[in-house]
Amino acid sequence: MTASFARSPLLIAPWISLRLAMVAFVLAVSAVLAGCAGLPSAVQRTPSQARTDVTDTRLATVAAASMPERDEALSGLRLLPAGEQAFEARIALARAAEKSIDAQYYQIADDASGLQFLRTLAEAAGRGVRVRLLVDDLHAIGQDTLLAGLAARSNVELRMFNPLPVRNGGVASRVVFSLHEFSRINRRMHNKLFVADNAFAVTGGRNIADEYFDRSGPDNFIDMDILAAGAAVQALSTVFDGYWNSEQAYPIQSLVDAALTPEAARRAFDQAAQLAGAAELPPASRDLLGQTSVGTQLATGRLQLHLAAVRVLADAPVKAPMADGAVMNGKLELLQSARSEVLVASPYFVPGRRTMEILKQATDSQVRVAVMTNSLATTDEPLVHAGYARYRTALLDMGVSLYELMPGAVPARAVAGEVHGSLGRLHAKLAVVDGRRFYIGSLNMDRRSAHLNTEMGLIVDSPELAGQLASLLRGERQPRSYQVRSAGGSKNLQWVAQGGDAPVVLAREPNSRWSTQMRLALLSSLIDEELL
Repeated sequence: MTASFARSPLLIAPWISLRLAMVAFVLAVSAVLAGCAGLPSAVQRTPSQARTDVTDTRLATVAAASMPERDEALSGLRLLPAGEQAFEARIALARAAEKSIDAQYYQIADDASGLQFLRTLAEAAGRGVRVRLLVDDLHAIGQDTLLAGLAARSNVELRMFNPLPVRNGGVASRVVFSLHEFSRINRRMHNKLFVADNAFAVTGGRNIADEYFDRSGPDNFIDMDILAAGAAVQALSTVFDGYWNSEQAYPIQSLVDAALTPEAARRAFDQAAQLAGAAELPPASRDLLGQTSVGTQLATGRLQLHLAAVRVLADAPVKAPMADGAVMNGKLELLQSARSEVLVASPYFVPGRRTMEILKQATDSQVRVAVMTNSLATTDEPLVHAGYARYRTALLDMGVSLYELMPGAVPARAVAGEVHGSLGRLHAKLAVVDGRRFYIGSLNMDRRSAHLNTEMGLIVDSPELAGQLASLLRGERQPRSYQVRSAGGSKNLQWVAQGGDAPVVLAREPNSRWSTQMRLALLSSLIDEELL
């Protein structure tokens, strides 16, 4: 399952619900085929907490050495802009762990990256490391045997977040046949977190799948993670414990077919894990910021980190419906504090009334505001793009600069044509304010992230790291994005592509056909913006 379908299935049920005859049919079929399918009621969840007896571990020693002027209130941080190095960081930390690994992800794909990640966790457990893995259930299609096989190993516990009662079939069929527990469908854990020995953590926008780590041919995501040591790690571990011990987390053993024995599951896992052995690829020697890999620096006993104050934001496992969660509130408060400049990057940008008001206040106060998101040519969610497109004219009228990512490495003379095989899709969720403070995490600037998904992220006060992020965002903008502008004061728009001897100005949305526009207009009129 690729990320291209990461959100679309969640729109199926609401779309159907607007067509009454089909609703009746689907519910009838669901009742017949799903029968009394439901989740187990008497589930044993043994509570556990993050390990604190870790000061004698190698990773704790490296963390201390990496923060020689340590202030207990500060954290040591390093950006991970390159996909291959972000993956290597997780693997290197897992291999160095001695006592514990805690991880939670929206998606762990059954591909080379996902299998290598799971195999590395199994190897750590074999060394005596306690492994706790929490996975959102929606996209764990056909993975019950694989995940149960990992959980069958000593020192491993694996739980599924908010599982659907129907275990078989694809995402769409699982959603349809779980309509009798409708409230579960749109309540997804979108968090991304990896913690090793409670000494280092990696969080940000990346799931565990090939396309997040530059291993998926031409179609990869442009994303950003951050590695942390110090105070932020303890706060992130507390967040993990809250999710792990919540009633929404079900041990995988309580969900799998009773006929699947632990021995059979483990054999299946071992067979799949063997296939991941040939998938390892060494990262580039240095990333876009000139940094060597985390594994390379771990070998020296010290990581190059920036000291900064960090605020950890996290939604509760049970999120209040139809209200902005803690992460959205924190991010909007950050934007509202701007005095000179706001840079926002979000793959899905459907701002809504409150965000629009905050951006209008900023531009009225002479704050420069720039937003980068995907173009129709690069988005993996055209419906969400249609929701964003409704706001473009209003954003431009209030003085916001809009940039939409171009298909990668396209010559300027070719941008007017329809381009396939994009070399990059924006997936990073970032906001940089006044060149000093920034947000990084899992939250998109849309209603789904604000009201439905659980999210997490960091707000960091660091001019050095904020400068790095700002330079990367500006570097991606030209020539690899279209600047959207109003045409002659009307509602007509233009897309300007820099490159070559002169800018290329397009009067029609790139990669847009009339049939596509009509289909998106119809579907978007049937789907509530809250679900985009």
